[in-house]
Parts: sequence; structure tokens; C-alpha cells
Amino acid sequence: MISKAGNALNGHLDHRNPLVFDTRELGRRPGALKRLSRSVEAPGSPVLGIDGVIGVPEGAPLELDLRLESVMEGVLVTGTARATAEGECVRCLEPLTVEVDADFQEMFSYPDADDRGRPAGPADDAEDDEDRFFLEDGLFDLESVLRDAVVLALPMQPVCKETCAGLCSECGIRLDENPGHHHDAVDIRWAALQGLAETVQDGEKDNMGGAEPGVDEKQEK
Repeated sequence: MISKAGNALNGHLDHRNPLVFDTRELGRRPGALKRLSRSVEAPGSPVLGIDGVIGVPEGAPLELDLRLESVMEGVLVTGTARATAEGECVRCLEPLTVEVDADFQEMFSYPDADDRGRPAGPADDAEDDEDRFFLEDGLFDLESVLRDAVVLALPMQPVCKETCAGLCSECGIRLDENPGHHHDAVDIRWAALQGLAETVQDGEKDNMGGAEPGVDEKQEK
């Protein structure tokens, strides 16, 4: 897994990437603001969401509304992502779609500034940078922040409807389409006696098909 700091400082961001944004217009003037909207295609590999459960398909429309604010230590990015996620109901396994509104806020720091906005000194702990995002030549990549926000906005156990009855645990039939469906339950404590009764009944039927004992002997005499 690439660290947040390493992704920014060593990744050489490509301004042609639709999830890479330019903050150079803001300069380093605290309080400077920029609002923008952008329609992009959802990234893939892995899916934007919860893998194997629900997510925004790769290439699906993704609407972004962002607010960029210059502060002492970097650029504060606040925004909302809107998209349609696809998955399946955890109860009945039918396909479903969910409209996603994911809100996020993240600080993208200047590479040469610490948390107080002053130039970073050599004694600063490099491990602290692992939990921070950095600007690279005034650019930042929103993908990692976006992935985290979408995952938090999605249901962990999506259902097609709150009243979904799911599937029959014995035969797998969909219960919403068969509301009267049921299986007769047999008490296991009586199962052995029931089998014995059936055996006795079968023996009685066999005896009814033959002659009574001694009848043939009387007829021969």
C-alpha cells in the first residue's frame, strides 16, 4: 500500500488525470477560495466501494462539487461526490442500485510546511507524514480521499427493501414472491417412532395379502 505522503511526493501527478486538481491559482494567500464542479468516470481496480458487495462500476458517471480554500499549511478541500452504486441484496441476492452522496473534507499540505504552517525542520518525524496528504507542484490527487468517502457512504449490508423477506433457508425460494411458502417441521424426538409406525403399517399390509395360518392344511384334509 502506498502511503499518502509517498503518493503525493513521489507519484509525479498527471494533470490530465480527471481526479487530479490544480490549486496554483489560489497561491498561498490564506482565505483564497475556489469552487468547481467536475463530471468524471469512476475509477476501477479496485471498485469504488465495497469489493464483492456494492460499488460504483468502473466508468460510471461521478459528479464532484468541490470547495478549495487556501490556509496557512496548505489547501483545505471540502466536497461531495454523487454516483449510482450497484450490488445485490444480502437477503434475496437480487440486483439493486443505491444513489450515493459522499461528503468529504481533507487537508492537502504544502511539502515544506508542518502542521503549524511553518517550514518543516529536519527533526520532524517522517512517520507523521504517513497520515497526511501533500500537494505536488500545486496539484493534488483526490482518488484516495474519494474512495474512503464512498465506502463510508455505502450500506455495509445492502437490501432491495427494508421489508425483504429473503430466501427460504431450506429450498432457496424467494419468500416475497411466495408469501405462503413453508415446510412442515417434524419434531426430531418423534422421528424414530414415526419410522417404527410406518414399518408396522407396511407389515400389516403384507399379511393382509396372504391366507390365514392353517387354512391350507384344512383344505388338503
